[in-house]
Amino acid sequence: MFFRFASPWFLSLLLLLPVLVAWPLLAKRWTRPAGLRYTSITLAGRPTRSLRMALRPALNALRILALALVILALARPQTGQARDIVRGQGVDIALALDISGSMASLDFEPANRLEAAKSVISDFVGKRVYDQIGLVVFASNAFSQSPPTTDHNVLLRLLDRTELSTKLGIDDGTAIGMGLANAGNMLKDSDATSKVIILLTDGVNNAGEIDPLTAAEAAKALGMKVYTIGMGKPGQVPVPVIDLFGREQIMYQESALDEATLQEIADITGGKYYRAEDTAGLREIYDEIDSLEKSRVEIERFTRYHELMGWVLLPALGLLFSEMVLRKTALRTLP
Repeated sequence: MFFRFASPWFLSLLLLLPVLVAWPLLAKRWTRPAGLRYTSITLAGRPTRSLRMALRPALNALRILALALVILALARPQTGQARDIVRGQGVDIALALDISGSMASLDFEPANRLEAAKSVISDFVGKRVYDQIGLVVFASNAFSQSPPTTDHNVLLRLLDRTELSTKLGIDDGTAIGMGLANAGNMLKDSDATSKVIILLTDGVNNAGEIDPLTAAEAAKALGMKVYTIGMGKPGQVPVPVIDLFGREQIMYQESALDEATLQEIADITGGKYYRAEDTAGLREIYDEIDSLEKSRVEIERFTRYHELMGWVLLPALGLLFSEMVLRKTALRTLP
């Protein structure tokens, strides 16, 4: 729902109203009032101002207000309601996100790897207006956080609430195969012509009952393409750890990433493997995936307008009528 004036150029006439307001005052100053000669002003007595005289300026105010409403009516105020009709089909996407303890590493802005991934994924989702997108998170096991949906507000709220496995109190680990299989299961009943899994991890498959390559073969059989993203700088990276006394300390650990497996998953399914070493690089990766997987939709927008002229013109006519009646009756000028 929105508001507009169909003929806004009429609004320029409102600039004339201050002139009409000022005109009686200027005319009074320029013209010499009539008078009579008296031998003494005491004969005239003390002038009194009647209620009728006090209310007479209201007649001009009514006329000015009525003219303002007439000008607004001529500008044709309207409310409009637009509706999009979408033809075609978007891409069905399953996001598989690693939430293992190593995603707490501090080599990504603004806080750690997980927070950087959540921020970039949120921006990616915001661009895919007509796609059904689901979310899977995995550590030692995989969990469906959100089924595929076009209600991206709900999806983004669930993504925002996603925490590290250590904070959720679940067993740590990196079950890449389980995450991929769960994402594939999420899309297996989709009738979309393009089904895509975007898997992001920073580790090596060390948990779960399904081998990553077996899950990749299953995804290929179901017509799914998998883009894999390896996250993390090579070498030693700072990681927050809790010591025996419950205090958080920063330690440096080796960044372990099984790039060979991630590359093979992408090759099997016809996707692509990427390596992200900082937040800017991660953002570029999702931007490239966004450009590679375009939704094939046609959008037609229809707008229905409702005229509001009558709601403005009727009060204007009412004010003009009231001004004419008062000028001829209660507030008439006596000769």
